[in-house]
Amino acid sequence: MSRYICLFLFQLLFITSPVFAHNGAIRGAVYDQQTNQPLAGASVLLQDGSKGTTTDEFGVFTFKDLAAGNHTIKISFLGYESLLREVEVKDGEVASLTLQLAPASLSLSEVAVTGGMPGSSSGSTIGAVDIKLRPTRSAQDMLRMVPGLFIAQHAGGGKAEQIFLRGFDIDHGTDINLSVDGMPVNMVSHAHGQGYSDLHFLIPETVDKIDFGKGPYYADKGDFTTAGYVGFQTRNALKNNLVKLEAGQFDTYRAVAMLDLLGDKARGRNQNAYIASEYLFSNGYFQSPQQFNRLNLFGKYSHYLDGNKLLNVSFSTFSSKWDASGQIPGRAVTGGMISRFGAIDDTEGGSTRRSNANIKLLQVLPDGGTLENQLYFIRYDFELYSNFTFFLNDPVNGDQIRQKEGRNIFGYQGSYLREGVVMGKRLLSRAGAGVRYDEVQNSELSRTRGRRFTTAPVSFGDIDQTNAYAFIEENLLLSSGLTLNGGVRVDAFNFVYADGLDSLFRRQGVTRATVSPKLNLFYDPSPRLRLFVNTGMGFHSNDTRVVVPQNGEQILPRAYGADVGVVFKPFPRLLLTTALWRLDLDQEFVYVGDEGIVEPGGKTRRYGADLSVRYQLLNWLYADVDLNYTRPRALGEERGSDYIPLAPTFTSIGGLSYRLKSGLNGSLRYRYLSDRPANEGNSVVAEGYFLADAVVNYTRPRYELGISVENLTNASWREAQFDTGSRLQHEASPVSEIHFTPGTPFFARASLSYFF
Repeated sequence: MSRYICLFLFQLLFITSPVFAHNGAIRGAVYDQQTNQPLAGASVLLQDGSKGTTTDEFGVFTFKDLAAGNHTIKISFLGYESLLREVEVKDGEVASLTLQLAPASLSLSEVAVTGGMPGSSSGSTIGAVDIKLRPTRSAQDMLRMVPGLFIAQHAGGGKAEQIFLRGFDIDHGTDINLSVDGMPVNMVSHAHGQGYSDLHFLIPETVDKIDFGKGPYYADKGDFTTAGYVGFQTRNALKNNLVKLEAGQFDTYRAVAMLDLLGDKARGRNQNAYIASEYLFSNGYFQSPQQFNRLNLFGKYSHYLDGNKLLNVSFSTFSSKWDASGQIPGRAVTGGMISRFGAIDDTEGGSTRRSNANIKLLQVLPDGGTLENQLYFIRYDFELYSNFTFFLNDPVNGDQIRQKEGRNIFGYQGSYLREGVVMGKRLLSRAGAGVRYDEVQNSELSRTRGRRFTTAPVSFGDIDQTNAYAFIEENLLLSSGLTLNGGVRVDAFNFVYADGLDSLFRRQGVTRATVSPKLNLFYDPSPRLRLFVNTGMGFHSNDTRVVVPQNGEQILPRAYGADVGVVFKPFPRLLLTTALWRLDLDQEFVYVGDEGIVEPGGKTRRYGADLSVRYQLLNWLYADVDLNYTRPRALGEERGSDYIPLAPTFTSIGGLSYRLKSGLNGSLRYRYLSDRPANEGNSVVAEGYFLADAVVNYTRPRYELGISVENLTNASWREAQFDTGSRLQHEASPVSEIHFTPGTPFFARASLSYFF
């Protein structure tokens, strides 16, 4: 069936005729007044309410088939002053105009509910609001902007965070697709776990946009897109240079610099280039100093050529080292053996490095279609020392392990977008294809003590994994305000593993493919209301070290999802987004990197409800709240033994943000995660928590002073929790109980920023 759907959509892409103007048309381009960069995603509406759209990547918008006469259009973009422009339209002619928007204070009345790519996620709207209001200290803070997404750090500041979303314990990225400027963050067949996603290479001050969507409904999103996706986009240009210094408790220091390289003359020729750097050091709040240090360097060049080409080239490099105290057993704390900030094995920790080269060219073709091509290369190195069970398996040396790998990633992706007409209806067609090749050298799991070898490696080998894909997506405007979005994605995988512990060092390979259809319906009865129904299938791949031993059986488990929801602006300053949803997953086989074994899992089902509210109470005061409820269950298990360990059931994030004309700005925010089962029978519970954070800044044109406080009430909380069996050195037998990393205590930091 999926094969015929794919063929039908492919034919639609090429039989459509270009849209033409039966009467007259308006074509315009919208730019940032300061940087002269095109503003993608600006809302453009005809004042009579008959048509609405958003600008593309070139800042361009088009209205076609307009009656002759004067038409008034409104152009708005979050964080900019709105413009009203009257345009005279003549029969058979295209009226052209160029517009520049000036920065202004944030107003939710400028947020558009409808318009733009019909199949796009409403998450880009919420993300645009939140990135303007919420102060961020790291890329991990930016992940928290996804409503319902929580993170936990459990092995020092340098390890990728554990992620929770929509009733999933995603571990480090198994069920969420993460990208930066189109480059993948998820690491397939990673030494520590499938989908491992380390965002520490991203400097938060360079981020311009965050796009996210929940569920497997997006044809251009592939592997790991089950619970959803998050895409970060960095700035193409700086509005000003920046030097920022931070200092806080626990020997925490951070420095950031962002410098424009080409100046105003090049900007006038639509060229921009800048470099950014970040250095962070912290000993952390643990008794054993973390000695966590991170260095980031990033550079980007952007050139808007001939009005129809946009070239972006970026390079970055990142390195990090840290020590860690790891997860500790509750009995060691209650028994007085250690404090809650102590350690059983304080020689845990690790190091990691990542370098990226990325080039993207977007161009408008003579037929009016838009072609995008992207090439990227990633070099990645990883080494991690962990100890989860202490002396359970080896009473003499202990159970510390080392996980290590080095990899090269080569990637290409391209897409073609064209607007046309079929049977008198407007059709927006998009097709794309790409390939990603991971070359992993010396993927290793070894037993160690104090970061020194004790035995031969448990697993060791080389991995080659290739993912080639193609997708087709059609958006058909059926009637006024009603749009049908359909798409099909095909992914083909080749998994090859050379086992270094095999005396013959044989290379074994498996090839498999999967098809993921999508079907979504959008209805916009007014510019303030969108109703939607999303349905689709997605998947996440399993580790190559699982695929080869299983002979390719059940290696691409499917996800089946459906959302029914509303995006609504009942008042100009109030934005509501809500959805009822369900997501089923097939059986999967997961490589447990901590033990080097294959652990089977059964079918699961999750359903729930999401509600997001953004409200501008006053010109200077904003409120937001996200409420997320989920019921996660394993299928085929007896009732009462069907809980999914660590799956969140209720979460909420919210707060107040303020921006005064005097320069004072900041926020008071909370995070709430309810208690949740830690095992299948719910006999062990992972404790929930409620935390409050605060930020106060004083911002002037040339400088900014700031103070931020995490855990304002100094609550005692557990950040990461696992029901684990372990044995301490003096114990005769193992004990199974909650092991945890303590959450941040009261943590204050001060910052000074200089703009020039």
